[in-house]
Amino acid sequence: MTKPNKKERPPVPERLPVPVVDAHTHLDACGAVTAADVATMVDRAEAAGVTRVVTVADDLAAARWAAQASTWDPRVFAAVAVHPTRTKDFGDAERSEIERLARADGVVAVGETGLDYYWDYAPHDAQQAAFRWHIDLAKRVGKPLMIHDRDAHEDVLRILAEEGVPERVVFHCFSGDAAIARRCVDAGYVLSFAGTVTFKNARDLHEAARLVPSEQFLVETDAPFLTPHPFRGRPNEPYCTAYTVRYLAELREQSLEDVASAACRNAERVFQLPSVTTG
Repeated sequence: MTKPNKKERPPVPERLPVPVVDAHTHLDACGAVTAADVATMVDRAEAAGVTRVVTVADDLAAARWAAQASTWDPRVFAAVAVHPTRTKDFGDAERSEIERLARADGVVAVGETGLDYYWDYAPHDAQQAAFRWHIDLAKRVGKPLMIHDRDAHEDVLRILAEEGVPERVVFHCFSGDAAIARRCVDAGYVLSFAGTVTFKNARDLHEAARLVPSEQFLVETDAPFLTPHPFRGRPNEPYCTAYTVRYLAELREQSLEDVASAACRNAERVFQLPSVTTG
C-alpha cells in the first residue's frame, strides 16, 4: 500500500448529521488570502457538516485580516487579540487597534490571549499584563474571552480570579488534566477540544473531555495545526472538526447527534451566533 503524502490534506469525511461550528481556526495560516480562498475552504468544511467557523488572530496583521474575512462570507466570524508569545512590545498602538477591531460586528470574541510558558518569546510579566488588558477589553465590549493556556494553568486561573471574568470564557484547545478541567467547569468556563483529544497518548485530556458537562464544551481545529488522528502531521482545515466530533462521541459514550448538537448549541450561545440548530 502506498503511504499517504504528509503534505496532502486528509479526506473530507462523511457529513455530520447535525451542523457544527469550528470554534477556533486560522484560515489565513491555512493558506486563505482572498474572499474566494475563504469561500473554497468553508465550502469544503460545509461538505463535512462544519457550517461556520471562527477564524482567530494572533497578531495585528492577522486581526485585520480576520475582521475583514468576517465580512466576506456569512459563515465566517472572527476573534482578535495579540497572542501571548507576541506581547513583548505590546503598547498603546496595538491596544488601540485591537480594541477598534474587537468592536466590529463580525468579531465575536477577544482572543486568542492568555499565557504561554512553553515558548520563550515574551517575558512572563509582559504576557500577564497583556492578558489582564484583554480580559478588561472583553468585559468592555461584551464579547467572550478566548484563552490560550500552555504550561501556565495556575497563573491563568489566578489572573482570571483576580481580574474578574467576562460573562463567557473559552479555554481554546484545552490542554489540562481532569483536575484542571473540574476547576474550569466549576468556574463556569467553556472548554474547547481540538484534534489533540484524539491522540492516543493524551490520557489526561481524555479524562478531562469525559467529565465536561454537555453545555460546557466546544470543538475546534486550531488549523492548520493539530490535525486529528489518524492524520496527525498532515495539513489541518476546518472540515477536520468532524473527525474530532466523532471521536468525542465515542470517548463520551454519547450519540454522534447528541455531541454535535451540544457543540453547535454551545457555539451559538457563547459567540451569540444565529441559531441553525435542528432537532
